[in-house]
Amino acid sequence: MEAILLIILAVLATAGRVIGLILLSIITGWFLAYASIKSKFFENTYIILIEIFESVPVITFFPVVLIIFVERIGGSLGVELAADFLVFTAVVWNIWMGEYQAFKTVPNEMVEVVENSDFGLFSKLRYLYIPFSVPRITANLFPSISDGFFYITVSEVFEVGIHTYQTFGIGSVLDVFVADGQLFNIEMALLILGIVIVAIIVILREFSKYAVGRYTLDTDAPVLKRGRLNIRETARVFAVLSKNPLSRLARYYKYREGDKHQETYEKKEKKRKIYKYVYAAIGITMLAGILYEVVSLIISVKASEWYFLFSKTPFLLTGLGYDYLRVGTILLVSMVIAIFLGYHFAVSKRGEKYGIPIVQTLSAYPAPIYFPFLFIITEPFMLGIFGGFTNELYVLSLGFVSTFYYVFYAFWMGVKAMPSEYWEIIKNLKLGYFKKMRKVIIPSTFPYLISGISSTINSAWGGLMIGEYWPDIYGTHSLSVHAGLMKTIDLATASGDLALAAWGSLIFGIIVAVYSVLFTRKMMDLAQKKYVAEEGVYAA
Repeated sequence: MEAILLIILAVLATAGRVIGLILLSIITGWFLAYASIKSKFFENTYIILIEIFESVPVITFFPVVLIIFVERIGGSLGVELAADFLVFTAVVWNIWMGEYQAFKTVPNEMVEVVENSDFGLFSKLRYLYIPFSVPRITANLFPSISDGFFYITVSEVFEVGIHTYQTFGIGSVLDVFVADGQLFNIEMALLILGIVIVAIIVILREFSKYAVGRYTLDTDAPVLKRGRLNIRETARVFAVLSKNPLSRLARYYKYREGDKHQETYEKKEKKRKIYKYVYAAIGITMLAGILYEVVSLIISVKASEWYFLFSKTPFLLTGLGYDYLRVGTILLVSMVIAIFLGYHFAVSKRGEKYGIPIVQTLSAYPAPIYFPFLFIITEPFMLGIFGGFTNELYVLSLGFVSTFYYVFYAFWMGVKAMPSEYWEIIKNLKLGYFKKMRKVIIPSTFPYLISGISSTINSAWGGLMIGEYWPDIYGTHSLSVHAGLMKTIDLATASGDLALAAWGSLIFGIIVAVYSVLFTRKMMDLAQKKYVAEEGVYAA
């Protein structure tokens, strides 16, 4: 009975930690997203850093945790802050990316309203940007919850060298149960964890319904066929318009005051320039700090060490190529599941009612706890069928369960947030499944998909880093792949070759930075120019 009570308290502590840090992520993300849409320089720097840090697996933050929190702060407070920081790095990036994507794709008509109406920063956020970002935030809450619970075993209890640090939560409690072989308590912990996760999902699902109904730019009115007048539907239009804050803002665009005096516009232009200088100063300060650290590190490394690292670069790039093939495979499978299953859940109340909690529960269970059991049970069967390719399948499976839900939830929420006018067009034109997907559904959900795809690619690395080199996964059995950058970094860290691990991480960071500019930024710009579904309401 004492063990059950301990498990319940630990699960609640973990849930509170994850939810609290998600709320912190949302609040800080609003201000960072607003700064990014106001300054191109800050935007480029911000997006590159998000892409890099989202791609960096949680466990690679251990040196930062050790230096800043454990050594400088110390004690139980330092360990708690370290655990909070690790959980924060697991849940924050996709929320920040989703908020940026939402702010970036606000319809131009609405931006014009707030820019011409003497709205200050907080008024703009309150009446336009925050309401418009709520559906995107809701879509990212589901994967953030999953990630927060997925990485609890390396966040609430972590090892740096020969030292082990832990704080109270289900991650540290499960670690003790596994070490002592308490199978019954492990099963009870996973059961209670599942119950709490399902309860959270039920609450989030209800909130998602509220968010879609309240904060999407949608008149909730059917597109009537020509020659038909329906007074009842017309009344429903005005009823919805009176409740939706974004719709009220759109209507205000028509009835706002006439032209402002030239003097007012000059003052606003002056304010905008001041803001640009402030944002530029923040970005330059961040860049200067990063450059200072880079230069200091370069100077401290001997010439012979640099020669060794450069000689290893082709090998590291080859491993990175293998890893990108794995990430591409994971993304392809995730997108197929998202587009077909996510669409079914979005349009089927019964499917959503039972399917979303199941997906969320499975994705939120910490893989390092249950995966060794699956490995030892299925390995003989898998070896008999796939032979030497077996370990690759296990690693791909780990990468998949650590990231598939990003694009899944993004697409699911994107479908739910589509303006009702588009659904009426689909119905009236009697479009077939694949035609409506190609012509309406996918273009309308494109901004959501880009955010989900970006987070899926960036987060797959965490699962790969766990799986590519996992010694003694169960008894004397180990899991390892033939080649991969994540495996190389794992081996270098385990053997104490921190220079090689750091060099591999640096190359990885550079590639991710290039990817963020060439893919994520370009796709976001494309989404803003061509695929903001809400602007179709104005066009109609």
